[in-house]
Amino acid sequence: MTVTIDVSMYPNREEFIPPIDGFIERIHRYDGLVVRTFPTSTVVQGEYDHAMRAVKETIAACREAYGMAVYVLKVIPGYEAL
Repeated sequence: MTVTIDVSMYPNREEFIPPIDGFIERIHRYDGLVVRTFPTSTVVQGEYDHAMRAVKETIAACREAYGMAVYVLKVIPGYEAL
Protein backbone atom coordinates (compact mmCIF):
# COMPACT_ATOMS: atom_id res chain seq x y z
CA MET A 1 0.00 0.00 0.00
CA THR A 2 1.21 3.49 -0.83
CA VAL A 3 1.14 6.28 1.74
CA THR A 4 1.51 10.04 1.51
CA ILE A 5 2.95 11.75 4.60
CA ASP A 6 2.86 15.52 4.90
CA VAL A 7 5.48 16.65 7.46
CA SER A 8 5.81 20.10 9.01
CA MET A 9 8.75 20.65 11.38
CA TYR A 10 8.87 23.42 13.98
CA PRO A 11 12.32 23.51 15.62
CA ASN A 12 12.42 24.91 19.14
CA ARG A 13 15.26 27.34 18.45
CA GLU A 14 15.84 30.81 17.12
CA GLU A 15 17.77 29.62 14.05
CA PHE A 16 15.16 27.24 12.69
CA ILE A 17 16.27 26.89 9.05
CA PRO A 18 19.30 24.56 9.58
CA PRO A 19 17.24 21.83 11.31
CA ILE A 20 14.57 21.99 8.60
CA ASP A 21 17.24 21.75 5.90
CA GLY A 22 18.75 18.83 7.82
CA PHE A 23 15.42 17.00 7.87
CA ILE A 24 14.97 17.49 4.13
CA GLU A 25 18.53 16.38 3.37
CA ARG A 26 18.19 13.25 5.53
CA ILE A 27 14.81 12.14 4.16
CA HIS A 28 16.23 12.36 0.63
CA ARG A 29 18.78 9.65 1.56
CA TYR A 30 16.08 6.98 1.45
CA ASP A 31 15.68 5.22 -1.88
CA GLY A 32 12.21 4.33 -3.12
CA LEU A 33 10.49 7.48 -1.88
CA VAL A 34 9.12 10.47 -3.69
CA VAL A 35 9.94 13.60 -1.68
CA ARG A 36 8.74 17.11 -2.52
CA THR A 37 9.36 20.19 -0.44
CA PHE A 38 6.86 23.03 -0.30
CA PRO A 39 7.00 26.33 1.64
CA THR A 40 5.14 24.92 4.66
CA SER A 41 5.86 21.20 4.57
CA THR A 42 7.67 18.26 3.02
CA VAL A 43 5.62 15.50 1.41
CA VAL A 44 6.96 11.94 1.50
CA GLN A 45 5.32 9.25 -0.61
CA GLY A 46 6.13 5.57 -0.92
CA GLU A 47 5.39 2.07 0.28
CA TYR A 48 3.71 2.37 3.68
CA ASP A 49 6.20 0.56 5.96
CA HIS A 50 9.25 2.02 4.22
CA ALA A 51 7.94 5.61 4.22
CA MET A 52 6.82 5.46 7.86
CA ARG A 53 10.18 3.99 8.92
CA ALA A 54 12.05 6.68 6.94
CA VAL A 55 10.11 9.50 8.60
CA LYS A 56 10.50 7.92 12.06
CA GLU A 57 14.26 7.46 11.64
CA THR A 58 14.69 10.96 10.19
CA ILE A 59 12.85 12.53 13.12
CA ALA A 60 15.07 10.57 15.55
CA ALA A 61 18.24 11.64 13.74
CA CYS A 62 17.15 15.29 13.74
CA ARG A 63 16.35 15.12 17.45
CA GLU A 64 19.88 13.88 18.04
CA ALA A 65 21.48 16.49 15.76
CA TYR A 66 19.36 19.57 16.45
CA GLY A 67 17.44 19.06 19.67
CA MET A 68 13.75 19.59 20.32
CA ALA A 69 11.25 20.22 17.54
CA VAL A 70 7.53 19.78 17.06
CA TYR A 71 6.44 17.68 14.07
CA VAL A 72 2.98 17.77 12.56
CA LEU A 73 2.22 14.79 10.34
CA LYS A 74 -0.70 14.12 8.05
CA VAL A 75 -0.74 10.47 7.03
CA ILE A 76 -2.92 9.47 4.09
CA PRO A 77 -2.81 5.69 3.51
CA GLY A 78 -3.65 4.49 0.01
CA TYR A 79 -3.33 7.92 -1.57
CA GLU A 80 -0.74 9.14 -4.07
CA ALA A 81 -0.64 12.93 -3.84
CA LEU A 82 2.50 13.36 -5.95
